[in-house]
Amino acid sequence: MEPSSSRISDNEQRISIFLLNRMSDRPEIWSLRRIVEWRPCNWWLQGHPAALSAKSNGYIRVDCYGGLNQMRRDLCDGVGVARLLNATLVLPKFEVAAYWNESSEFGDIFDVDYFIQQMSGFIKVVKELPAEIASKEPFHVDCSKRKGLYDYVESVLPSLLEHHYISITPAMSQRRDRYPLHAKAAFCQACYNAMRLTSTLEKKASELLKAIPKPFLSLHLRFEPDMVAYSQCEYSNLSPASMQAIDAARGDRKAWTGEQARIWRNRGKCPLTPNETAIILQALSIPIDTNIYLAAGDGLMELEGLTSVYTNVFTKSTLHSVEDFANMHGNTKAALDYYVSISSGSYVATYFGNMDKMVAAMRAFKGLPNTLFLSRRGFAVLTSQGLKGKALLEALWRVHRDDFVMGVGSALPDCFCEFKL
Repeated sequence: MEPSSSRISDNEQRISIFLLNRMSDRPEIWSLRRIVEWRPCNWWLQGHPAALSAKSNGYIRVDCYGGLNQMRRDLCDGVGVARLLNATLVLPKFEVAAYWNESSEFGDIFDVDYFIQQMSGFIKVVKELPAEIASKEPFHVDCSKRKGLYDYVESVLPSLLEHHYISITPAMSQRRDRYPLHAKAAFCQACYNAMRLTSTLEKKASELLKAIPKPFLSLHLRFEPDMVAYSQCEYSNLSPASMQAIDAARGDRKAWTGEQARIWRNRGKCPLTPNETAIILQALSIPIDTNIYLAAGDGLMELEGLTSVYTNVFTKSTLHSVEDFANMHGNTKAALDYYVSISSGSYVATYFGNMDKMVAAMRAFKGLPNTLFLSRRGFAVLTSQGLKGKALLEALWRVHRDDFVMGVGSALPDCFCEFKL
């Protein structure tokens, strides 16, 4: 552990940066004019590139694992695969690890009838299987560990034709650029135009959105013990409670040390702390009285590093009744965060995970341009060079200014096309 005096210096640094920021004449990052914008591609929005075949090759169920947005990603991938293989899609199965404290099915989160309606013409979706197939377990094809140029037609279609009912776990590394347009269009339609929350959950999300003071910025902050442990990064100046939680989550995964640790951090592999996040937000001239909705899971550490500077921070737990919040599970909370984040005036992410990719693309679909991913690599490299105070603020501003103006990370390329402004 670092001595307590180093924690005091962190506070002094925040105060110093705050004072320097007040003296700065930099505009707020959102006021800059963008050069590039991402919009949905015309080939997807203007109709169905190819008619559905009258005869299906069989039934495919997509088995989805992990958190809500990882499962959403797997489902979108599975829809594209099913269309590629001329298969009928069976409503997906959500397989959630015990870690997420969740057992929701697709229909508990998303409006099933709306999904089927919106996918009409793109792919056939059924709620129930024919009687002669319903009693059978599907033949499972696990594609999740496959990487590179994985060919579903070559590797999965034979199993579909043989068994007529299969379940798949989509490959982690997709190559949708090799899909025909009708399969890409089905993927895009599923991801961005067909998944609506159930009326009950949407009502809860709408109430949460109304309760947040306007205007507000949605901040997806990732600094939980498991995230830090998984990153294999070492941090100084953390509280004893945070260090204990991280050590408990590490298991056999050891943090990098010495030169390896420096290289790893400078590659942008280490999650930003709340304190580092506050410094970058100030560098971007985000006013400290900004209303911030914290779109984050349970277990955030060192949150005072943010809230000691940005005091108008709101969370699900502070805006919902204690009883109502206690009854929510992982998927429900993630769905609320997603809904708020695609509706907020601005969205800032400290990571580039499944939620961030989905939110950024959906915001581009809705024409909401104020989306930015904070540069972990930029912060690590600049601070490793010894930059502090005004020099650090100016350098961070330049890094993020260029990213925002050029639309870096504002949408996924699969369904969106780049427009010069």
